[in-house]
Amino acid sequence: MSAPIKETAPLPAGRPAAKVPVRPDGRRGEGTVLNVFSHGFLAVWALLIVLPLLWLVLSAFKTDAQIGGSAFGWPEHWSLDVFSRAWDKGIGDYFLNTVIVLVFSVPLTMLFGSMAAYVLARYRFWGNRLLYYFFVAGAMFPVFLALVPLFFMVKRLDMLNTYQGLILVYIAYSMPFTVFFMHAFFRTLPTAVFEAAILDGASHTRTFFQVMLPMAKPGLISVGIFNTLGQWNQFILPTVLMQPQSGSDPERYVLTQGLIQLQQQQGYASDLPVLFAGVTIAMIPMLVVYLSFQRQVQAGLTSATLK
Repeated sequence: MSAPIKETAPLPAGRPAAKVPVRPDGRRGEGTVLNVFSHGFLAVWALLIVLPLLWLVLSAFKTDAQIGGSAFGWPEHWSLDVFSRAWDKGIGDYFLNTVIVLVFSVPLTMLFGSMAAYVLARYRFWGNRLLYYFFVAGAMFPVFLALVPLFFMVKRLDMLNTYQGLILVYIAYSMPFTVFFMHAFFRTLPTAVFEAAILDGASHTRTFFQVMLPMAKPGLISVGIFNTLGQWNQFILPTVLMQPQSGSDPERYVLTQGLIQLQQQQGYASDLPVLFAGVTIAMIPMLVVYLSFQRQVQAGLTSATLK
């Protein structure tokens, strides 16, 4: 027979609540065991994420012999020359191409996606749900099934191996998730603010840009980070659409293509530190972006549930 739990007398108003009662035999409740298990699981998961990144960065400072010797051994000489060599071998051009594409694709995705989500969330019209499910279905459609028709469509528009062609495809590729995420966020915003703006004479456009969109800032930051990560790491779409069509066409490879190109250029003369340095250069901007906005991302993901 288990020991009875001590009961605590109610405290007067204004005093802090009592702590959770503990059994006389000193045993803790099931919540503590669950917390220990969850924290242990998260610690193991963090190690599985951090250790490969640490190995990747350390390998950039090693030689080929050291990389083949000890996996987690410290480099003998710390030098940034390998990053300069990787930059000169094309990583700088690939980095610039990626930035040019994302500077236009991410803001346009956020603009068009939030506008579509706002209309679907705040206005009622015939075909509203059908149009919403059409966007949601786009997120479940495998991109591999659309590569062939997408290639010929972009080719007919004469946009192969162009920035504008990849930007338009990135926008279309990211729209379903953006509309799905922002639709749920706009539905949580108070209707009284929207109605007050309309009664004060604000147009629908002004209400959206000056009232509703600033209120949706946490959601915009969250979905913007996800779109940036997804488009920065995209490989299959630029591989199909960013290929020179003739010998005179410039190579507008993005970072994901450039890393493969850098590996192929090495041939038998292996230079693994340069390859690891290139991967590190491609990884650092996304780490900085996520670490800088991690609180906003968490707030945006939980705000809809809390409201």
